[in-house]
Amino acid sequence: MNETFVTVQGWLGNDVELRQAGEAPVATFRVASTPRYWSRRDRAWTDGDTTWFTVNAWRALGEHCASSLRRADPVVVHGRLTSQVWKDQDGHERVTLVIEAVSVGHDLSRGTSAFTKQVRPAEPDDAELREHNAALGNAGPQVSSIDGEAVAREEGAAPDPATDGTAA
Repeated sequence: MNETFVTVQGWLGNDVELRQAGEAPVATFRVASTPRYWSRRDRAWTDGDTTWFTVNAWRALGEHCASSLRRADPVVVHGRLTSQVWKDQDGHERVTLVIEAVSVGHDLSRGTSAFTKQVRPAEPDDAELREHNAALGNAGPQVSSIDGEAVAREEGAAPDPATDGTAA
């Protein structure tokens, strides 16, 4: 499948809206991108036409966008570009450019930003299991859970098909 990926540099046109789409959170915001070029005739920088993009960011990326981005922030957005064709109230055909974001960040050529890494959920505490297995010793059977089944193998021994579920 051919997909068009783009990277857009621009400014947030509104605050991020975070909503639920089924089970997944999705953040939506608009980005305005205005090219600038040097006009030899006017001997000055001139703004080109502004292009507006609607950006959708799903799941964790969407939640991070909602907590990090504000209206008028300079951003860089990378993602899949699609277009939606629709008719306005007067029956005129309109096109909305939509980016399904893969990554979003502040444009650091315009200012500074502070990054906070997402904290992953803690692993379950298996101290009791490790203590139990240590008490059994290296040569003894090892347990995969306190109320689970013991794996009765010695170190380096071949698995026993009768106990490991591979018996024919």
